[in-house]
This record gives sequence, C-alpha cells and structure tokens, in this order.
Amino acid sequence: MTEEIAEHKSQNRLMTWVNKRYPWNLFWKKHLSEYYAPRNFNFWYYFGSFSLLVFAAQIVSGIWLVMEYTPTADASFSSVQHIMREVRYGWLLRFMHTTGASAFFVVVYLHMYRALIYGSYQKPRELVWLVGMVIYIMLLFEAFTGYVLPWGQMSYWGAAVITSFASAIPYLGDIILIWLRGDFNVSGVTLHRFFSLHVIAIPLLLCLVVFVHLVALHHVGSNNPDGIDIKDKKDKHGVPLDGIPFHPYYSVKDLVGVVVFFVGVLLHLIFYAYFSRSFLRA
Repeated sequence: MTEEIAEHKSQNRLMTWVNKRYPWNLFWKKHLSEYYAPRNFNFWYYFGSFSLLVFAAQIVSGIWLVMEYTPTADASFSSVQHIMREVRYGWLLRFMHTTGASAFFVVVYLHMYRALIYGSYQKPRELVWLVGMVIYIMLLFEAFTGYVLPWGQMSYWGAAVITSFASAIPYLGDIILIWLRGDFNVSGVTLHRFFSLHVIAIPLLLCLVVFVHLVALHHVGSNNPDGIDIKDKKDKHGVPLDGIPFHPYYSVKDLVGVVVFFVGVLLHLIFYAYFSRSFLRA
C-alpha cells in the first residue's frame, strides 16, 4: 500500500512538472475527457478512428520499407525484390503497406459515406467537410506516387499516362507536365521526384491537414444520426444533457472496433501473404 502511495505521488509530481511546461491537462480535458459527443453514435462512426489508425500504420510500415528501398531507375525494382525475398519479414512489411493502402481507401470511403447520409457537411460543419475533401485529394496523390515506386512496367506506364493528362491543360499544360516528370519523358528523375513526394512532402502535409480537420471537428462538435445539436441543451455547468465524454466511453468503444478491424486485416494479410509467397518460391 505504501509503495502504491509513493508511486502515485511520483506520478503527480511528474505531471505537475509537465503541466507547468506544456498544457497536457488542458489538452486532455478539451479533446478527450471533457469533449462531449452525442450518445447515439452508431457503427458508421467507427471509420473516422479507423482512418486515423490506418494512416499511422502506413507511416510506420513506410518508414521501415524506406530503409531498404533504393529510389533509382536501375535499382528500385530489384530493391523491392530484395525486400520481398531477402529482408527478414520484409514481405510482411510490404504486404502490410500495400494492404493498408487499400484498407485506407475503404475506411475513408465509408467515413465519407457516413458524412453524406447523416448530413455532416451541413452548417456549421462545412469547413470540416471541405478539409476532409482536401485530405481525400491528397490521398489520391499519395496513392499514385506510391504506385509508381516499384518501377515495373505497370508503374512506368501508369506514371506516363497519368502525368500526360496535365498536357491537356490550355497554355500551361506542357510546363506542368515537364515539372511533374522533372524531364521531357518519364525517367529516373521522375521516380526520384515521386519518391520525395510520397515519402516526405505529401505525408507532412497530410499530418498538418488531418490536425486541422480534427481541430475543426472538435470546435463545432460531432454530428449524430438524428441531426440534433447537443449544444442546444446544457445544464447549469455548461455540460450538454444529451452528450457523454468521449473518454472513456467512446475511446473504449473505438478500441473494441479497432481490435476487430485489425483482426480482419490480419487474416486477409496472412492468407494473401501465404499464397503470394508460394508464388514467389515457385
């Protein structure tokens, strides 16, 4: 009992030291423990959390893949084969990244579908919707630049066809096309440019825009299936009568959904990897 009291006092001293230098308690209350959400969230409200978690998983798996990838026209394809065949569990990391990319769009599409069917794009959440659409467009660019990186025939001609669309823009089309490719034709310079965009530029911008999206959401509050604004009815302390704290109620609920989601992705990954590795051994 004495040890528990001492540990509790030590934690209090640590948090006091942190809070004097960083507003951790204020952040925790504003965005979790005292962020009130509607009571009637249903199944469709899982996919916002899923999108954030898949995004984090993509960044982590991508970091490990970059350690073994070589972004040159001569070595990129062979480096991918090196990851698949020679790096320990490299095949698993790559399949996690490619499967995660597909899962990312699945959960994002379902998240957008929920926003459409429940009118989450309407006043006062127009900015949340618009920032979300910016995230979606950036994801399309991120997916395309990632598709090019293996530098096989599909990647090469995909880059050639998609970038050539820019030439249809009047007056500026040819200038934009050369800027996208970094050359007059699709070449190793194009690959290196797409690698830089995929690994550095777009993920950094995505992190920033996702942060803006969450801040805008927490400022106006979450929508709900009934379309009732929980801020209309509050008690004398300013707490919404029809709302409950996001933590621990929805954080625990989302955690259960995350476990089920990742079990499904893991099962898909295991079976997909098993048949793919059988093909590689052949």
